[in-house]
Amino acid sequence: MFFIKMLRQFSRIGKLYWLSEKKWQAIALLFLLLCLSLIGTVVTVVLSLFLGELESSLAAVDSNRFIQAVVIFLGILLIGVPILALKTYLQAQLSLSWRQWLTTYFLNKYLHQRNFYHLTTTSDIDNPDQRIAEDIQNFTQQSLYFAIVLLDSILQLIAFSGVLWRIAPTLMVFLIIYAVVGTVFTTIVFGKTLVGINFEQLKREADLRYGLIRVGDNAEAIAFYQGQAVESQEIWQRFLRVVSNFTHLIRWQLGLDLFQNSYQYITFLLPTFILAPRILAGELEIGVSAQAGVAFRSILLALGLIISQFEQLSNLAAAVTRLDELYNLIEKLENPINLNQEQYIILNRLADSYISFQNVTLHTPDYQKILVKDLSFTVSPGESLLITGKSGVGKTSVLRALAGLWQSGTGKITYPKSHLLFLPQRPYMILGSLREQLLYPQNNRSISDDELLQVLQQVNLTDLIERFNGLDSITDWERVLSVGEQQRLAFARLLIQSPQYAILDEATSALDETNQTQLYQQLQTTQITYISVGHRSSLRPFHHHILELIKPPRPFA
Repeated sequence: MFFIKMLRQFSRIGKLYWLSEKKWQAIALLFLLLCLSLIGTVVTVVLSLFLGELESSLAAVDSNRFIQAVVIFLGILLIGVPILALKTYLQAQLSLSWRQWLTTYFLNKYLHQRNFYHLTTTSDIDNPDQRIAEDIQNFTQQSLYFAIVLLDSILQLIAFSGVLWRIAPTLMVFLIIYAVVGTVFTTIVFGKTLVGINFEQLKREADLRYGLIRVGDNAEAIAFYQGQAVESQEIWQRFLRVVSNFTHLIRWQLGLDLFQNSYQYITFLLPTFILAPRILAGELEIGVSAQAGVAFRSILLALGLIISQFEQLSNLAAAVTRLDELYNLIEKLENPINLNQEQYIILNRLADSYISFQNVTLHTPDYQKILVKDLSFTVSPGESLLITGKSGVGKTSVLRALAGLWQSGTGKITYPKSHLLFLPQRPYMILGSLREQLLYPQNNRSISDDELLQVLQQVNLTDLIERFNGLDSITDWERVLSVGEQQRLAFARLLIQSPQYAILDEATSALDETNQTQLYQQLQTTQITYISVGHRSSLRPFHHHILELIKPPRPFA
């Protein structure tokens, strides 16, 4: 049954917070909510009794009795309303605390040891960003909501069962049978299907949003290509998939609504119908019917919780499933089980300051294709290496293996403990000031403005100071800077950090020969040992060694 599976998933995600260092604070808030729920239930029961008293006093034409009942009724309201408001406030505070802790947990896991890279490039999981930003919010809010509703339902079931049993035991027995049959029917007919449809809806909504974001991120390239028609078609197809699934969803919701409404409206008549003979015979006051109606509906709501809240419960189940998938995949990334250790590259961090590949064969992550076969080379301190070759021969793959991003293959890679700085072909521009761009990823480092200005002069970017009003200006750097300017800015980072080793992947591909020569001349004046990937022959004079990769021969069938 899907509810059992959902409970297992809920337990895995829920215990992260409720067994954490925040557990006592959370338990204290939950206990306070329990007390407020108990008081609220008592208030509701007392109100139902005096509601019956109001109707009985009217039927008896007793004005004194009516006024007394009204005064007591209003007094109970004055006590109950603030309690309900405080309960709602504390529930929101606990939900916020839970979301904050769980978001921090998943963000730390997501950004730990490059998990974000592996989730994006090698896993089948969709939209981890949405799972962290939206599904956690839905999970915490809906989980706490259902926990409080369940608690209220149990309290009301206990409180009103005595009231209803005292008035009409037959009605109580009928109600239990009615609720059990309705719950079983809802679970079997609508359960698994609605959860699956809601899960798919979340995925398709996220895919649509990603398509729109992608157009924004590549607006200039699309405009140059005049590719708006193609992009429009692609986004429209994603939207049609959203509409198609949502149409399927509302059809099932229609069936659920028909059942829920029929299930609930039939009960409006039952208490009065069953009690009518006794009221007409004078055995019960007319107000007892009102009391029985309130008790009947309260117990029905408690017993039929799954029926009345099934649509929201299916949304929660979808969010729980998506978070559980993300959690399990991150756990696998952080605790890999290598069935055959020989299939993985052996990575050694040695104190010796050199980089070495020994008989390294690289595969694609799915092991379906060999990219590089039996590669061996060594780069000693103070040396430089240029890796060249035609497109697709695996040049960038060598760098990925060196960075530890790819583990699929055989052989031995040795690299030093000292910091390696990688410069990708498309530099990453952070959301921050020009100063933060230059210092990234060591943004806590203290360096004078004069030193930063000197480095900007070395990479021919001093005009940025005047264009953007100083080092502390904040703008969308990826949008306002050309790719060539971004590559020069990345080189500035390299010169500022001055690591022992640097890896440059087509890091000057968008630059003219003059700027490229200037940057590599600046690099040669440092003590940085570097490996470059590039096609231009003009890069050769700036490197001690040249490594040309060729495609490995295809095996005979």
